[in-house]
Parts: sequence; C-alpha cells; structure tokens
Amino acid sequence: MNVLHYISSFFSDSSHWHGYDGIPTRLREHIQYSLIALAIAAAIGLPVGLLTGHTGRGGNTVAFVATAGRALPSFGLLVLMFVLLGLGLTPVMIPLVVLAVPPILVTTYEAVRTVDPSPVDAARGMGMAESRVLFQVELPVALPLILSGLRSAAIQIVSTATIAAYVSLGGLGRYIVDGLYQRNYEKVVGGASLVAILALVTLGFFWAVARFTVSPGVRRRAL
Repeated sequence: MNVLHYISSFFSDSSHWHGYDGIPTRLREHIQYSLIALAIAAAIGLPVGLLTGHTGRGGNTVAFVATAGRALPSFGLLVLMFVLLGLGLTPVMIPLVVLAVPPILVTTYEAVRTVDPSPVDAARGMGMAESRVLFQVELPVALPLILSGLRSAAIQIVSTATIAAYVSLGGLGRYIVDGLYQRNYEKVVGGASLVAILALVTLGFFWAVARFTVSPGVRRRAL
C-alpha cells in the first residue's frame, strides 16, 4: 500500500473524527502545547534579543546560547526531564522552549543590531529616550527579521511537539507513537501528514502577520 492510500484511508475513517482520540481533539492539544512553548520562548528570546541588539553588547553570550540550544537533542532532553520531573507538561515544555529560544534570540539580536544607524542617530539627536528609539525606530525596521525568527521557532515547535506522546500526553504525536506500537501504519502516516499540514498552516499564518504588520516600505526593502 502506498502513502497516498494510507492518507486517504486515515482521513476517510469516520472514527478518526470523533472522541478523545479524534483529529479535532488531538489537533487542539498539539496547538495548545505549541502555543504555550512559543509564548514562553518568545518571552525569553524577544526581550533579551531586543536589549542586546539595541546596546550592541552580549553578542558572544547570544552566540553561546544559540549554539548550546541547537546542540541539545530534544528527545534526549525530554527523557532526562521525564526522569527528573516525572509525568506532566513541564518535561515537554522544557525541550520545546530550549529548541525555540535560539532562533528567536539570534534573529532578534541581528535584526536590531543591523538597523541602519542613520535614523537611530537622528532620533537620539532629537532627544528621544532609548526606549523610544528601540520601539519606535529600530523595532519597525527590524520586524521582518524578528518575525522570521518567530516563524522558524514556531515551525520547529509544531514539528517537534510530537514528543509529548512519549510521556503519555496527547497531540498529533499520539497517532505516530500509538500507530508504531500497533503496527498501524495508516495511523502513523495520517499523524505525520497532520503535523506537516499544521506546519504549512503555521508558515501561512506568519506570512499573513508579516503582510499586515510590516510597513510596505520596510517590506519592499526586506525583499
């Protein structure tokens, strides 16, 4: 049986659309895990990236955090957190946040640091406070690259949140883990397809956000 047949069989089976193991329930769980992880990662990465990019200090620290975060294996960290903390959402959130912070932090830092200094100097010459320089001059110009970091982090989280199923939580990973255990490859392929679709939807969402939040002049320059 080919992959397309597995996909067709999975989505055409009415039992996959109802109950606690139905697609709506698993999709909602997966989105919930992803949003929580992205919110925590953004709360860490954005302020630090904005501050270090604005001041021009801490570049080495940013590079170290990014390298360390990317080097840690998500599944290995999940197992370690499970051993230390037991069941629950926290062992899942830690590896997802560790995975998502580096792209947010690095892109935010680079986005602010590489803003054209001319308008920044002009704003300071007019007597603007440093906070206003950051949020009214640097941030609007840096926004496209910042959004790209958030988009990258979100897609990585969506793709990796399947690990929640390994510690008895829900989400789309439930189909993959349970399908492998049951040798039900229809369920495995269906779950993987849902994850891929959700990643594409996430990509489209951030494209729409960029269209509506980035000024046309900055968007054209970014292209």
